[in-house]
Parts: sequence; C-alpha cells; structure tokens
Amino acid sequence: MIKGRIHSIETFGTVDGPGIRFIVFFQGCPLRCRYCHNRDTWEFAAGREIDVDTLLSEALKYKTYYQASGGGVTASGGESTSQARFVEEFFKKLQENGIHTCLDTSGFVDIKNIESLLRYTDLVLLDLKHMDDEKSIYLTSQTSQKAKELGIYLDKKNIPMWVRHVLVPGITDSKENIESMARYVSELNNVERFEFLPYHNLGIHKWKDMGDEYTLKDIKAADEKDVKKAKEIFLNTLSDLGKENIKIF
Repeated sequence: MIKGRIHSIETFGTVDGPGIRFIVFFQGCPLRCRYCHNRDTWEFAAGREIDVDTLLSEALKYKTYYQASGGGVTASGGESTSQARFVEEFFKKLQENGIHTCLDTSGFVDIKNIESLLRYTDLVLLDLKHMDDEKSIYLTSQTSQKAKELGIYLDKKNIPMWVRHVLVPGITDSKENIESMARYVSELNNVERFEFLPYHNLGIHKWKDMGDEYTLKDIKAADEKDVKKAKEIFLNTLSDLGKENIKIF
C-alpha cells in the first residue's frame, strides 16, 4: 500500500479552491521560497506518515459540507506533486466518492511525472512565482519555466486552472512582471480566475524556530493599495489584448 507524508490538515478551508475544502498539506518541497510561510514543510522525511485509505476516511467525514458548498479536497504543500503517486491514488478514490479534487502546485514538476495524476484532478491552482528567470531564482531558487509549461499543458488538456501570484512589494509587483503574467494568461483558455495574494511575513516565527534567517524581514506586507494597483495593470493589459473574460481577485 502506498504511503505518503503529510504536514497537516485543514478541515474547513475556504481559500484554496471553491467552497468548503478539506486541505492536505503534503510534506516536502523542492523550492526554497524566501517568503514561504510553511518553512517546516520543506524536509521530505519529516511530517506524519499515512496511507491513502486512512486519509480518505478522514476526508469523507466532511462530505456533506463539500456537497452543500460546492467544495471538495485540495492537495497542497509543501509541494503536492512531489508525492504524485500517493496523490493520484487519493484523488482517484475521492472522485469515486463524488468529491471534487484540486491540486495546488508551484508547477515545479516534470509533466510526465503527473500525467496520470491529472486524470483525476478537477482543478489546478498554479502558483506563478515570477516571470523573470533571474528574479524567480532569487525568490524561489528556480525559474518559473516548468510552471509556465504546465499551464500550457493544462490548457491543451482542458483542465480548469486558477493562477495565483504572491504580490511582494519591490520584488514581484513591477509593471513589467504583472504585464508579462497577463500576457501569459491571455494565451490560455482554461484560466477561470487570477488571484493576487498579498505578501505577509506571518510565518517568520517558523524560520526562527528552525534556526534559519528570514531574508525578507524588511519587506513591508502588501496592502489594499498595492493589490489595487497590480489589478489595474493586469486588467489594462488584458483589455489591450482583447481578453476581458478572466475573473481577477
């Protein structure tokens, strides 16, 4: 029986996909995002070991809430695709029970490793970090090339997608970066919504607890004004391209 490692579970999540959701935070991540608020999910050998049937039984306890709210189950992280075989088996059994499945991923994955998993995925939340390779490496340790390739693949397979972007003042909020993201999204037909996630440093204590330096401690949290400005740039770019049917949050 396949076993996986999870960091934690949120039973009534409302921001990682539609409706009320059972969110599984999987252990292990190949990226090293400077703003990560779940620093304790990075190590693959940590966390709680669990089998698919046990995790499924926990998720099924809340099925009534999913059905009433249009919700379901979201695999998050860490990086959920790092345990693709486990998530695939989990999603397959969820769908057999009539439960909506959502994959939250940075996109830093070889597509061939998740092709079978995507057959059981109803929605993908793609966290697009930065469009510029050099700045993406600074921010996350990797470029966003694989994430962009995954978005194109999902479009070809007609798998619905929400694109999300952490708005970090002075790092990801430049006009050039936002316009580049808008152009990328405009070329896809499967994007249901685009979300700006305001940067915050609420996870800084986890870095301290693990003896690590939080290098963005001097960056201010993004506020409503920052988000409003980013949305205006994004929407203006979409309008110029004749693409105004994407919902922006």
